[in-house]
Amino acid sequence: MTQHPTAEERRPANDGPKAAARNRAALIAAAREVYAEQGLDAPLSGIARRAGVGQGVLYRHFPDRAALADAVLEENVREVEQAAAAAGATLAGVLGVLTWHLTESAAFIGLLHADRTGGRTEDRADGVRAHASALSERVARSLRGHLTVGHRLGGADDLMLAVAMVSGAVTGPTRAERERRALAAWRLLGVEVGAVRPFAG
Repeated sequence: MTQHPTAEERRPANDGPKAAARNRAALIAAAREVYAEQGLDAPLSGIARRAGVGQGVLYRHFPDRAALADAVLEENVREVEQAAAAAGATLAGVLGVLTWHLTESAAFIGLLHADRTGGRTEDRADGVRAHASALSERVARSLRGHLTVGHRLGGADDLMLAVAMVSGAVTGPTRAERERRALAAWRLLGVEVGAVRPFAG
């Protein structure tokens, strides 16, 4: 007689921390995609759906919209830092990774403009601006480390001003169009950019 597995036997093993880490990574990846398509006001339910988890799982990892946006930004910045620290890294290569993130993440573009905006003075708004400014400075440090003597962006604020100008050009309904506009902006600034792709490790 054939024995069918019980419901308990059919249930996948509870991976505990491994599953939590997988879910968190899936939520960040989904948020990056959804933000690129719909902007930062995209519904969190859509992000959870894209990640293949329930909204309860999303809220366990990210108690509010700001926490999720912060996690996406942190991931963007970490990848730019990793690209800058890799053996044989060049400014053009790091700019390629940075440009990929600009074309993928509306949140990342907002970060690069965060310290240039005024507006509300509530504690939360100030905290968000301070955090965004700190992340933006990490991006600037990663890029500055690869500037050669006499580089056209070697002036005090020139590098991040150029990045902000390029990020302002990153518009369009498709990723391909956003990339085309970003590369055109870099060309107008006379800056060489490597392959536009995520950091591969």
